Amino acid sequence: MLRGDASGGAHVVSPRAALRRYALIGFLTWLPPGLMMSAMVLLMTSRGLDIAQVGVVVAVYSVVVVVLELPTGGLADVVGRRLVLAASALFSVAALTLMAFATSMWPFVIASVLKGFARALSSGPAQAWYVDMLHATRGPEADLKPGLARGEAMGSLALFVAVPAGGFMPSFLPGGLVTPMIAAAVAAAVLFLVVLVAMPEPPRPRPSIRSVLRDVPVTIGSGLRLGLTDRRLGRLLCVVFAIGIGLNAIELLTPGRLASLTGGVESGTSAYALVAAAGFGASALGSWSAPWVARVLGGATRTAIAGTVTGAGALAVLAASVVLSGPAGIVAAGGAYIVLFAAVGIAEIQRVEMMHQRVGSSRRATLMSVDSLQLQFGGMLGSLALGYLASRAGPAPAWGVAAGATLLAALLYVRRPAARTHPE
Repeated sequence: MLRGDASGGAHVVSPRAALRRYALIGFLTWLPPGLMMSAMVLLMTSRGLDIAQVGVVVAVYSVVVVVLELPTGGLADVVGRRLVLAASALFSVAALTLMAFATSMWPFVIASVLKGFARALSSGPAQAWYVDMLHATRGPEADLKPGLARGEAMGSLALFVAVPAGGFMPSFLPGGLVTPMIAAAVAAAVLFLVVLVAMPEPPRPRPSIRSVLRDVPVTIGSGLRLGLTDRRLGRLLCVVFAIGIGLNAIELLTPGRLASLTGGVESGTSAYALVAAAGFGASALGSWSAPWVARVLGGATRTAIAGTVTGAGALAVLAASVVLSGPAGIVAAGGAYIVLFAAVGIAEIQRVEMMHQRVGSSRRATLMSVDSLQLQFGGMLGSLALGYLASRAGPAPAWGVAAGATLLAALLYVRRPAARTHPE
């Protein structure tokens, strides 16, 4: 909590203002990745990289994110949310600008490293800042769902708008495949300015390099111990691991499925771009409606279970749809994709609120990084294991395994240990 500012000091904004700022920052955070997503691979191959080299560049990004996820979360808890998120925006500007003008593999690798820094730095600070502001003005019992829902919905909305926009820019604007990268860099620069202006924080002692090097590992260790010793929190972190498996399975295998259904790589790419945009839109709608769904279903736990089970059902439908061909197969695959993202959007708001109720301000950003790391690990396991399974037996068994893992995750909400609010 923002100690010393709960009475409404200059560094605490009203709940309504905090919500508007958090929503804007959520939108701007995901706008640059969305704008560059469609053109990134094509840009690299047009500059002479083969598909194996592109794979190396993408893998470097994933490795950097995994390695830095916890240190950057601890850093946000030590030096402040605004400073870390502003640094993330600057890393994004540098990465996207370098990517726009890179002409060989190594500049692309460096750009991927910078992107990894930006992603790791951005996971958690904005949400931690919003929760701190709400707790400072309304206390630790404040209802977090409406604000968390708005922030998640705005991030998904940014991807819904930016992915097709970045995909169509090369066809309609001068500069070709460079244009989405430049647009994304400009969007990241706007994020940097907004963060500096819109995220006030209470004064913190200016830490020395030595104190940062000492305090960040201590904060990380504290966050990890919390996840291991708090049984309810540990269950919630296991849920996101399973969600990572499911999301990776659908994102990894759906493009190939659509290519086979539409009869070509180009048509499959176009179909997947539309399906992915619709999925992000469904995620935004799911997140936005999550508080209302929780009221209808009678609580966060029931809603989280219902959303997770629905997501597992969508994966099962996707597995069963492999017997279909032509338009019926396309509709089934696209529909399952959209339902999964909507269901996960609803369930995740409930889960994240439960997590924030288990931790105080001093470890909040670290916990968000642990959560993001679990999602990354689930995605990596899904990529390796389900990718191998799909290469041997086709996509249906892989989607079936992902459905089973997601369904098992729903059981982690059942008969969980009693809730508590603000352990610190």
